[in-house]
Formats: sequence, C-alpha cells, structure tokens
Amino acid sequence: MPLTFFSLGSGSCGNCYYLATETDAIIIDCGVSLRRFKKNMLEYGMKLGKVKGILITHDHADHIKAAGKISKEYGLPVYATQLVHEGMDRNWQASVKIPEEHRRNIEMGTPFQIGPFCVTAFPLPHDASENAGYFIEVGSYRFCVMTDVGDATEEVKEYISRSTHLILESNYDDEMLSQGRYPEILKERIASGHGHLSNKKAAYALAENFHEGLLNVWLCHLSEENNHPELARKTHETVLRSYGIIANVDFSLEVLRRKIPTGPFLLNENPTSMLSSKD
Repeated sequence: MPLTFFSLGSGSCGNCYYLATETDAIIIDCGVSLRRFKKNMLEYGMKLGKVKGILITHDHADHIKAAGKISKEYGLPVYATQLVHEGMDRNWQASVKIPEEHRRNIEMGTPFQIGPFCVTAFPLPHDASENAGYFIEVGSYRFCVMTDVGDATEEVKEYISRSTHLILESNYDDEMLSQGRYPEILKERIASGHGHLSNKKAAYALAENFHEGLLNVWLCHLSEENNHPELARKTHETVLRSYGIIANVDFSLEVLRRKIPTGPFLLNENPTSMLSSKD
C-alpha cells in the first residue's frame, strides 16, 4: 500500500503537512493561509475529498492560522488535546475558531482512529499550552511528526526508534543563534528546554536511536535567521557518519522548505526503494 506525504510549508511562516493512502488522508497542522492551502492542494493534485481530519500539534499561530477556516469550510474534525483547543480559542491570530461540532479532544498516549490511520499523541516540550508529537500507524508504516521540540526527551528517542518515516525538527545552528542579532531573551527562549531543537541535538538524537527500519527522515521547521538547509543537512550527515550511518545510503534524508511546498513523496514499504517521487 503506497503512502503519499506532502509538505505545504515548514517554518515560522506556516506549517502544514498532508499524509494520504490511496483512499484517505489527514492533515497535520494548518498554519498556512486558506488561499495558499487551496492553491497548493489543487496544483499538486492532493484530494481534499479524501481528508478525514486535522491533527493539531500546538496552539501557536504558525500551526493553526487556517485550522478554523478549513474545518468550517470543509466540515472537517479537528483533533487536539483539551489544553491545545483552549489555547486555540485564546489565540487572536486564528480569526476563525474551530466550530464546536468539529472539535475532538484527544489524550496523550491514548491511540485513536481516523479512517485507516491509528494515531497516538505524545508530549513534546515547547512553550505552548501543550505540544503533541504524533505517531501514525497505517499498514506497516510508522509515520512520526515531531515539530517545535524543546529537547530530545525520552519520548523523542523512543519514537525515533519506532518510526519508519520521521519528520524531525532541526531549527537552528548553535553558532548562528549565539552570534546572531536576536535579543538575548529570545536566544535563551529558543535554546531552552522548551524552545526549539538545534541541528546538533536533532542529529545526535537521530544517530543514537537510528535503526534499519527507518527509511525516510525530513528535517523540519528550520529557522530563516539562524539556520540554512545545507548547514542542517551537513550537520546531520557529519554526526550520523561518526556513528557509521550514511545519509541517502542507509536511509533518505530531506530538508523541508520553509515557504514553498516540498514533495509530494510517494513512500514505499520496501527498504530498497525508499523514495520514489520528489518535487
């Protein structure tokens, strides 16, 4: 059974991911504008009619901006923890709220079903009302989303070790952040255990928990000010190589673009054919 993954955007300007089987789909976060969402879905042949629900990681605007609009216009249920739903209600940047009839409360660690997708939310440290990673099981796929990760916790390590396909935050380069123009209070917030995950921390978490069943890794939520796609890629490649792991030989490594779509990727369950479609 093929699985299609598509990133509409990944970064502080807006995050939105689409994951689909041949018949059903889910959306993870809706931080891009409704207009851009519709345009990209049409351009890349992603079928809105297949979408069965929306997963929300946390209540920051770059992850929820259009969630209410999309839910209302297409009648889609929105899955989030109670704390995240409450945070979305308070966020003035999300002008249209999730309709009451479309709200679905979930609990960390309790699996739930959306069509063929079995989804388990797990906690990630971040300075939001609450922040969930998502472990999504469908067929033999184990697709995991970890964005806005303050630290490489035991949950982060565990789910890396269980995933076949992984979206992992690699937000900033340590030197670029420390030498950059951000005010010190913002630098401290980003590098704290409830901010974002650096290239090095992400790379070591990946290397230390890598396994032969991990086929695809996408680096997400790169900072425009304190990172660069090639720098993130190089940091991961260097750390992984020190563990005897060769990116794009032992597994496929990609960097998701911040403001424009990446993909669609047609994923394969066969380890010898990890990636069969690129943008």
